[in-house]
Amino acid sequence: MLIADYSFGDVLLSILAFYLVVTLIWILFTIIGDVFRDSELSGVGKALWLLALLFVPWLGAFVYLIARGDGMRQRARKDQAERQQAAESYIRDVAGSSPVDELAKLSALRNEGAISPEEYERLKGQLIATNDVARTPVA
Repeated sequence: MLIADYSFGDVLLSILAFYLVVTLIWILFTIIGDVFRDSELSGVGKALWLLALLFVPWLGAFVYLIARGDGMRQRARKDQAERQQAAESYIRDVAGSSPVDELAKLSALRNEGAISPEEYERLKGQLIATNDVARTPVA
């Protein structure tokens, strides 16, 4: 086929075909991810859905979205909430507590009588010294 024989209509049809193929691939990846994420679906059910998506992809995708679309949304929300909670937990673990929190804990221990005022002053001095060293810029 010569490039001169490739009309504008052929270009538009090629773009449409490319768009449809990319869309189908995206939908299939999303659905396959949901099939494997669903713990309530049996192994046979997962295999049947995958076979339907393999042999009749457009029809299988539409039937899946109609039949299981609501559960798909709920599983995605649950997964997103779990990831958010894990990220927040990780940030809290890495960040630790601030010097102000540590001083408040030391003060509470002193007020309860768990540590003596001398121990409080010594620990407070260590905490302040540690944080001053951490804030000192490196030349």
